[in-house]
Amino acid sequence: MRNICIVAGARPNFIKVAPIVRAIIKIRNERPDIGYQLVYAGAETDETLEESLFDDLQIARPDVFLGVDSVGLNELTGRVMSEFDRYLDAHPADVVIVVDDLASTMAAAIVTKKRGIKLAHLVAGTRSFDISMPKEINRLVIDGLSDLLFTAGTGASSIVTREGAEVSQIYMVGNILMDTLRFNRGRLRRPAVFDTLGIADNGYIVLTLNRKALLAGGSNISELIDVIGSTVPADMPVIAPLRGLARTVVEPMADRYGNIHIIDPLSYLEFGYVSANAKGIITDSGNVAEEATFNSVPCITLNSYTEHIETVKQGSNVLVGEDPEKLRAALADMVAGTWKACSLPDRWDGRTAERIVQILLG
Repeated sequence: MRNICIVAGARPNFIKVAPIVRAIIKIRNERPDIGYQLVYAGAETDETLEESLFDDLQIARPDVFLGVDSVGLNELTGRVMSEFDRYLDAHPADVVIVVDDLASTMAAAIVTKKRGIKLAHLVAGTRSFDISMPKEINRLVIDGLSDLLFTAGTGASSIVTREGAEVSQIYMVGNILMDTLRFNRGRLRRPAVFDTLGIADNGYIVLTLNRKALLAGGSNISELIDVIGSTVPADMPVIAPLRGLARTVVEPMADRYGNIHIIDPLSYLEFGYVSANAKGIITDSGNVAEEATFNSVPCITLNSYTEHIETVKQGSNVLVGEDPEKLRAALADMVAGTWKACSLPDRWDGRTAERIVQILLG
C-alpha cells in the first residue's frame, strides 16, 4: 500500500489540494493500492471552514484535524510539529504533500524530514525576496527540505535551481489553482445579495483585503479606501466580501461612500461567480490575482511585489503597492475600460493535479 498524506494549514490550501484529492480518487480505480489522508492543522470548529466549502470543492472534509488554533507563529509551529509527529506515529506515510508557505506548512515539513519521509512541496519556488517576512523564511525552509518541488512556472523553477535544488527534484507542473477554477467554471453561483442590491454583471468592482500589515496601516489604508470611494463612479458598486479584522477596519471608512458595499463572506462558488463577472478587482491576495488572470478580469494588487509574477508579465494584474496615486491612476484605467492586454501563462491548463499524481506514483 502506498500512503499519501496531504496537509492543509488554512482555508485557501483546500482550494489547491482539492484537485489532487480528486485525481487520487480517480486513479484508485486502476490502482487500489493507493491510499491517502487529508490532514488539517487547525480545529474542526474553525469558522472559516464553512460546510459549503467542501461541497463546492467536491471533496470530503479532512480525515484528521490536528486541532492547533494558536495565534503566535512560534507557538503554532511547535504545536503543529508535536501534533503532526503524533499523527504520523498512528498513520505511517510514504510521502507527505505540503502547500504554500504557512508556519503550519513549515512545521509539517520539518517533522516529515526528521522522520525520513519523502516531502513534496506544492507551489514551490515562490519568493518575495524580503527576508523580514515570516512567510519568506517558511518558503526557504520548506523548499530546502523538500524532495519534490512542484512549481507553477519557469520563474519559480529558476529560483529553486539557483538556490541549489537538483534538477531531478524540480517539476514544473503548472498552476494547481487553475485545476479548481476549470473544474468549477460551470458550477458558479450568483449570490442572492446581488439581486438585493440590484447589481448587474460586469458593472461592479470587487474589493478583497486580508493582509494584516496593510490593515494595520492606519491612515494609509484610510487613504486607499478614500481613493476607491472617490474614483469609482457613484453608480458603480464596489462589492467587498470581508470578514474579521478586514471588516472591522474597513467598514467605518466605507460608510463615508454610498458605492462601497461591505457584504458577508461568500461561499467558494459564489465568490468565483463574483470575481469572474466583475469589471475589475482590487485585492491584496495573490490567489485572487491569479483568478483574475484566468478570467481576463483587470486586477489591481495593493502590494509592491507578487510571488506570482506571471500574473503581471502576462496576466491582467498590476501592482500599485500602497500608493494612493498609483491606485487612483490604475482605477481610472479600470473604470474607463482601457486595461492592458493579457494572456494565460504556460500550463494553466487544468492538468496540474494529474501531473503531480503521476510523478508521485512514478
